[in-house]
Amino acid sequence: MKAKISITMDMETVEDINNEVASGRFRNRSHAVEFALKQLLEDEDGRE
Repeated sequence: MKAKISITMDMETVEDINNEVASGRFRNRSHAVEFALKQLLEDEDGRE
């Protein structure tokens, strides 16, 4: 199940995400943010 959340980020980051979505790398902005957070959490888990 998915949960809807709200986040705030600088416009440069939003534009970077939009470009990645437009290029077809991600389905949408939510997919891009979820992917990035999962990568970060996996990297952090590996450092412990």
